[in-house]
Amino acid sequence: MNRNPLFLVPNIITIARIAAIIPIAALVMSGDTTARSIALFIYIAAAVSDWVDGYLARAWDQYSDLGRMLDPIADKMLVAILIAVLAWDRSLSGLDMVPAIAILFRETFIPGLREFLGNKTVVLPVTQLAKWKTTIQLIALAVVLAEPLIPGFALVSDIVLWIAGIITIWTGWQYLRASWPHLSGIGK
Repeated sequence: MNRNPLFLVPNIITIARIAAIIPIAALVMSGDTTARSIALFIYIAAAVSDWVDGYLARAWDQYSDLGRMLDPIADKMLVAILIAVLAWDRSLSGLDMVPAIAILFRETFIPGLREFLGNKTVVLPVTQLAKWKTTIQLIALAVVLAEPLIPGFALVSDIVLWIAGIITIWTGWQYLRASWPHLSGIGK
């Protein structure tokens, strides 16, 4: 039975996660505390949907090439756009921008590296730490988003963001190190 991938529940959830980025960004950018609370709620639902769509794809055997493509894109879009919005509204301080930029760098560089190596038929498998990296990034951004809503939450927000940045750089380094023989000509 050939199913249209657009109508598979996991893919619908992933597409909804992408669509949720627009109201999240608009609500945060409004500058209103109530709107930010709503944005946080939608963001948490979107972040949790990353786990839900994967679980349902496995449980219901609803895998598709579309889902395999869209899922990591949805995660990266959610993270990157929220970082941009949080930088715009000054939720991220100057020092917060260090892990934020590290996250953006890795989330752009590694997919480009994977695409380049894919053209050479080299596959870099996703590591378990890289899977956790996404979860930690999503949690860190939820904490940054919640910071203005919870008095005294600034230090927790900074620590979690820096942990996410460090793990993000570490996983990027692991991929770069694993791909180096294919980039340097040593692996030919």
